[in-house]
Amino acid sequence: MLRIAQIAPLVESVPPKFYGGTERVVAYLTNALVKLGHQVTLFASGDSVTNAKLVSVTPTSLRLSNCVDQVAGHILQIQEVMDRAHEFDLLHFHTDYLHFPVSRFCDTRSLTTLHGRLDIPELKPLYKKFSDIPVISISNAQRRPLPMANWVDTVYHGLPVDLYDYGEGKGDYVVFLGRFSPEKRADRAIEIARKANIKIKIAAKVDKADERYFEKEIRPLLDEPHVEYLQEIGEKEKGPLLANAKALLFPIDWPEPFGMVLIEAMACGTPVIAYSHGSVPEIIEHGKTGFIVNNIDKAAEALKNIHLISRSACRETFEKRFSDIVMAENYVRLYEKTVFKQPKLSFSLTPAYRK
Repeated sequence: MLRIAQIAPLVESVPPKFYGGTERVVAYLTNALVKLGHQVTLFASGDSVTNAKLVSVTPTSLRLSNCVDQVAGHILQIQEVMDRAHEFDLLHFHTDYLHFPVSRFCDTRSLTTLHGRLDIPELKPLYKKFSDIPVISISNAQRRPLPMANWVDTVYHGLPVDLYDYGEGKGDYVVFLGRFSPEKRADRAIEIARKANIKIKIAAKVDKADERYFEKEIRPLLDEPHVEYLQEIGEKEKGPLLANAKALLFPIDWPEPFGMVLIEAMACGTPVIAYSHGSVPEIIEHGKTGFIVNNIDKAAEALKNIHLISRSACRETFEKRFSDIVMAENYVRLYEKTVFKQPKLSFSLTPAYRK
């Protein structure tokens, strides 16, 4: 049994009420680790729900509060973790790089899973400076922009096997799920469905940063006759929506680190038609769990042949590769390797001066 601290972002609760991929993964991982018999403490917002021990520094998630300075809460959380670090065998951070300067000097070993996009220029000097900090990727593709980072392994996300029910895809529609943002390309999904002469149901959120894009580029398309806009939905609505869909459309235009909706679809037996960017080729098996394409015409053609994909094979692939227990077991192997390896390097807080 390991004593493990899971440190989640505070922006959303764990699990999130609506959209929040990182917090959902942390929730599933934490509960799966408890199920495997480990002693787990979750550092997250006070409205989180978990089978582990919960430690919170904010009463609610920052997204749902009137928080003005989100950094303050995260700094407070990091200090709370450092104050209690001696209680754990390992600290597992999901908070990007905020803790790097202090975890370097902590006696308790730590690992950090990076959940977001890394093709950002400012990150290169940061990860070069902190090249001693061990980090975990959620896909091999995610690593490409930062080859200088101290990558120790890749662990794919997982979902509870009973979270979604298997479906036969009896609804005469395809689905688009996620966010309305330029890189997610809901406009492509709408055009693919139109070319294939099939209805599309869209369930997506609009972030503040994408409001102008949504109003200018997307909102006019939602009035097209083959489009049904469901706005943002929760987990209860997502399962049946996917299970009854003929396919999930994922025509992204960016290096997606890991598309959670891809394995959600597979859990429902629903095949995926996706553009070959980022982690897509690592998750979707072309011809088995969906089709990987590179343009709208190919996507529309694939949609017309979606009946060639076995829905039961999609579900079986999910259970074999992307369940929460598979994810947790992969992390435990990494935890054990980290905890029982050579003594941790020590760093001095005092600058070294030449004599």
